[in-house]
Amino acid sequence: MKYSVKPILFIATLAALLASIACSQSNTVSSPPAAPPAPNAFLSSKAVSTGAGETSTTDRKIVRTGSIKMEVSDISKSQADITDIAGQYKGYVVSSNQRADQETPSGFISIRIPAASFNDVLQKLRALAIKVTYETTNSQDVTEQYMDLDAQLKNYQATEAQYLELLKKADKVTDILEVQRELSNVRGNIERVKGRMLYLERTSDMSLIEITLVNSKPIGESTWDVTGIFKSAVNGLVVLGKLLLGILIWLVVFSPVWIIALVIIFLVRRKKKAQAKAAALK
Repeated sequence: MKYSVKPILFIATLAALLASIACSQSNTVSSPPAAPPAPNAFLSSKAVSTGAGETSTTDRKIVRTGSIKMEVSDISKSQADITDIAGQYKGYVVSSNQRADQETPSGFISIRIPAASFNDVLQKLRALAIKVTYETTNSQDVTEQYMDLDAQLKNYQATEAQYLELLKKADKVTDILEVQRELSNVRGNIERVKGRMLYLERTSDMSLIEITLVNSKPIGESTWDVTGIFKSAVNGLVVLGKLLLGILIWLVVFSPVWIIALVIIFLVRRKKKAQAKAAALK
């Protein structure tokens, strides 16, 4: 017997909308809201209720990150020690670099370590430092986001199963192509949601710590810095030059004013001298 896919798609769509409304009302009381149905997803009421009605046993997902800046006596050795610490706790180095072309050499290294060892690793990092100048930690609970993604995944998988059933019943080329197109979209959504869930799993299981390293000057080291003094003198000369140039520009801009003023003063003084000379002759 031949089937027409379009009536089946219409019925499945209507059932999906009714089931979604029912599930959303139920979830407001008993559990976190399930993800909305995928676009063009034709779910049966049974598939939706199964995905939304399950009680999630997912452990809490906490993403922990830390940042620390510390002074050390040897940047290269400290980076090697930090790499060893990460390895001891079954972690790994994400990135590492050094900058030796500055007045104060510095280094950077970021590591990922199991979340359970976060505090222990921070304590070992502090022990490497001569002085810790900055430290911050942050925790972000992504459990609800993960559960929403899990609900979306179940809905998309149920939709995929529905499309596979429709594909078996389709006998027209246009119907087959339509179902395959929608099936492809749903499978793309499934891969996207799985990728996001995997990212949350990895970042919550493996905490990130970023470490900035700077060289610490030994006690008693001379503070005399010829290069620094020379640069300061040059900067002072530049500032003085800018100041003088600014004054010159002001004088040029206001030259009509002060030239007229000088001419007036000259004429007045000349007139007074002439009057005084005339008075003396009398």
